[in-house]
Amino acid sequence: MINEPRYTEMVAVLKAMAHSSRLFILDKLQEGEHCVCELTELIGADISTVSKHLSILRDAGLIGSTKKQNQVFYRLLCPCVLDFYSCMIKIKGDN
Repeated sequence: MINEPRYTEMVAVLKAMAHSSRLFILDKLQEGEHCVCELTELIGADISTVSKHLSILRDAGLIGSTKKQNQVFYRLLCPCVLDFYSCMIKIKGDN
């Protein structure tokens, strides 16, 4: 079995991205910071579900957060991860 830390780290990122709501969140954060309340409204899910998605993305190192007064704002830490989107679209477009 392959036991290289870099592959384990890449798998964690891919698993974090492996949900349509989380891909949507990453896409929205490319536009700029958003608070949980904004993302909740955009996604159409309850705040606890969106918070869980944000936690998964944060744990994978894809997003960061800043608390401003009573709200937490999230931002994209690795915009290059969105380069993967165009690759996925090409793969699906070729089939």
